[in-house]
Amino acid sequence: MIRPEIRTDWTMEQAQAIHALPFPELLYRAQTLHRAHFDPTVIETASLLSIKTGGCPEDCGYCSQSAHHDTGVTATKLMGTDEVLAAARRAKAAGAQRFCMGAAWRSPKDRDMDKLCDMVQGVGGLGLETCMTLGMLSPDQVARLKAAGLDFYNHNIDTSPSYYAQITSTRTMDDRLDTVGHVRRGGIKVCCGGILGMGEAEEDRIAMLVTLATLPAHPESVPVNLWNEIKGVPVQGRARPVDPFALVRIVALARILMPASVVRLSAGRTGMSDELQALCFLAGANSIFVGEQLLTTGNPAAWQDAGLLARLGMHVAPAVARQVAAE
Repeated sequence: MIRPEIRTDWTMEQAQAIHALPFPELLYRAQTLHRAHFDPTVIETASLLSIKTGGCPEDCGYCSQSAHHDTGVTATKLMGTDEVLAAARRAKAAGAQRFCMGAAWRSPKDRDMDKLCDMVQGVGGLGLETCMTLGMLSPDQVARLKAAGLDFYNHNIDTSPSYYAQITSTRTMDDRLDTVGHVRRGGIKVCCGGILGMGEAEEDRIAMLVTLATLPAHPESVPVNLWNEIKGVPVQGRARPVDPFALVRIVALARILMPASVVRLSAGRTGMSDELQALCFLAGANSIFVGEQLLTTGNPAAWQDAGLLARLGMHVAPAVARQVAAE
């Protein structure tokens, strides 16, 4: 099959027209493009660890880790490297291919960079792909993480440019996109997506994907998160359940606009039925987080994911070949 051209010139009008297609036509187009770039029976897996929880100075209205919100989350210090590597070994034994490390910061301090780089080197040495999400980065910090061997950097844009000010006041969409640009220019792969169900309109969800699909290069990984109920955060008051078919349409649109990107079903899978997840896979989602805990929210148990994939005749992607350090 000839792979179609990757476009970065999508318009909002074009994306809206695709999103509005009859459901069978939308899924057909998404699945056709998915098969041009991926094996439709294969799911990539990643594990996520909070290496520094709570106390974040940002006021993101959805986040349980913001110091501005009373959510019951206790702030912690940055974990030790040995503790992180122990968690990475457990994640690998449980079937994860990529190990993601998240810290609740606006941005890391330079004094933390040595330890962060040690974590990257150690996790990579176990044969796992490495990913971090640490907030905003400077070009110098990107260079240090790249030298340490970081494969991916996650920095979600969360929502549309027009709705972003309703979510947070301590940073702007341009701040987010600046860090994405630093990461891209620094040679680290980009993981960037958003959250559905925070009170945004349908147009905001489409505009979020258009923003990603019109970057100079598409993110290699696009997480699609469903809002998880969190008491004590501003978004809780305006959050609305996402219609299951609306979720599938967004996954399909992400696949069509960014056909070579991995689309990950991220937070919110505990509220999805097996049938809904299967539809999302059919629409082009091809990655999930594994492990019963994300940063501060739950995730399906390993036996649930294994059972679902077995029932669908799907399987986990083989591990990426990496240099493994002697233990």
